[in-house]
Amino acid sequence: MRRRRGGTGTVRPIRYMGDPGLRTECDPVRSFDDDLRRLIDDMFASMYANDGAGLAANQIGVSLQIFVYDCDDDAGRNHVGHVVNPVLVTADGETVSDDEGCLSLPGLRFPTPRYGHAVVEGVDMTGAPLRVEGTGYFARCLQHETGHLKGRLYVDTLQGDARKAALRAVRAADWS
Repeated sequence: MRRRRGGTGTVRPIRYMGDPGLRTECDPVRSFDDDLRRLIDDMFASMYANDGAGLAANQIGVSLQIFVYDCDDDAGRNHVGHVVNPVLVTADGETVSDDEGCLSLPGLRFPTPRYGHAVVEGVDMTGAPLRVEGTGYFARCLQHETGHLKGRLYVDTLQGDARKAALRAVRAADWS
């Protein structure tokens, strides 16, 4: 169960599929300052306000390589944090197809194949190196959020009938 923490951030509007910012690779963060800290606070506030498990900066219209997360792994341990300038260095293990959703495609969920283990390396808001490793749902989250920063959405990983169904649903959605 995700914890819903309060905070000082400002909730920003989520960008939906069709917004060009979601299809553009984000820029690396170069300034580790108060503006970055405020942005990360805003990202957490926006993620929690929309009942998300993760949020990439471009989902709130900021083209920087940052994501935040609050999700459980396959052992039920909760992970909460952020990664700046993340790189997905490992995605391996068994491929699991499970329903996946996205705040940028509200109300839609489709079986999406993801690896059961993932490792992301980057830095924190102060520039200190960090390595985040996850299994299960948390691994799915790490892969999903790093994909956003490359300009990809989870529907891009779908194939065949699942992809066709997803794209039909997107076209019919009232937010598209």
